[in-house]
Amino acid sequence: MRRAWGNLRSKVFPDHWSLLFGQIAFYSFVMLVLSGVVLAVYYEPSVGRVVYDGPYGPLRGLPMSRALDSTLRITFEVRGGLLVRQIHHWSTLLMVGAITLHLLRLFFTAEFRRPRRLGWLVVFGLLVVTLGAALTGTSLPDDMASGTSLAVLDGVLQATPFVGSALSYVLFGGEFPGDVISWFYPLHVIVLPVVLLLLFAAWAVLGLKHKPAHFANGRTKTAKVAVAKGAGLFGFVAGISVVMGATATINPVWLYGPADPADTSAGVGPAWYLAFLDGSLRLAPGWEVVWWGKTISFAVLVPVAACTLFLALVAAYPFIEERLTGDRKDHDVLARPRDHPTRTGIGVAGMTFYGVLWAAAGADTMAVQFHLSMNTLLHAFQVLLIFGPPAALFVTRRICLGLGQNEFETGRILRRPDGGYVEVHRPHELTPSGAPGAGDARMVPDGGRAG
Repeated sequence: MRRAWGNLRSKVFPDHWSLLFGQIAFYSFVMLVLSGVVLAVYYEPSVGRVVYDGPYGPLRGLPMSRALDSTLRITFEVRGGLLVRQIHHWSTLLMVGAITLHLLRLFFTAEFRRPRRLGWLVVFGLLVVTLGAALTGTSLPDDMASGTSLAVLDGVLQATPFVGSALSYVLFGGEFPGDVISWFYPLHVIVLPVVLLLLFAAWAVLGLKHKPAHFANGRTKTAKVAVAKGAGLFGFVAGISVVMGATATINPVWLYGPADPADTSAGVGPAWYLAFLDGSLRLAPGWEVVWWGKTISFAVLVPVAACTLFLALVAAYPFIEERLTGDRKDHDVLARPRDHPTRTGIGVAGMTFYGVLWAAAGADTMAVQFHLSMNTLLHAFQVLLIFGPPAALFVTRRICLGLGQNEFETGRILRRPDGGYVEVHRPHELTPSGAPGAGDARMVPDGGRAG
């Protein structure tokens, strides 16, 4: 143990602001666990019916589940209960956002290459499991907003050919709405947090196993400095979570009232991190066919299949790129996005695809706020979904190529006094025609080659 600690202390870690997203995700998870333990003491995971007689007047006398009744009791009767609830919710959003940004950083800096391909899969698994934990958590209060989301989920399951009805029956413990809380509560409180903790542990082990990846011109820090900065960052994340929980209202279940399959509300939509699924459902054409006496709705199957394929491609991208390029070498220096125009263009195209679906989830609200036709807006999003990603790929690639023409990598790596490394770059030498001269390469004093 002493030897391992000595090896860790002797390590030098890269120091860059973009490397903080992973730490923010873990510290948000810590805040989630701490606030979740407090909420679990007072929450009742039951759909048993009671009549609300608490201090919130507009709901007094209404029948509701014990789950919602206990959530309202936490909100209005437990000292600091509303603050803890909102810290829990805001920490979830911080964690999802941090993991998403960290995944994007891994992609655009090519940190997913060997020997860190497994790390990419671990971070992607963190994102998927966090989305599952967020979905199960927002369903536990049993208010009308969560009930509407579950109704959409039931509709998607029911539209699955041949096995949809059985899946819905198993999930909801009978006909909708059933008792989905009996499934979601142990998943949210025990199973998914344990899986997240194991994934974070695997992420840490992989980080210690390999030499830290760094930028060619990046700064470094010692283990002692890294620990001190990490402690400060945890205090910052905790402070932001508390301030947001104390000042910004989120998920006001008392305004929505109890869940009822017969009721819904205008403007109710999924959380922002799941909005791309709802947007895909809105943009799919309403095609249906009857096959073997079963009605198959492509309006549900196509968006579900498209989103599943998109996530599968994200998970498999490191292996796909390695297969296509044949690059099986280990890489410890992070790449700059401009140096790999095609990869960067693919990343921006994927962001555009996700962004269009995400924006389409709010098409109804946009139509009302901007006095637009709902159908016209949906048609515009459908066009953007088809032509937007290729256009983003083309434009991004051209920008990267343009930036790359202004400098030339000499291949010289210098170590700076602070321990960081920097690669020497110099401008291209242009031929009289204005294009880089590739045919008259010659050695220059700094060890590079004139282009």
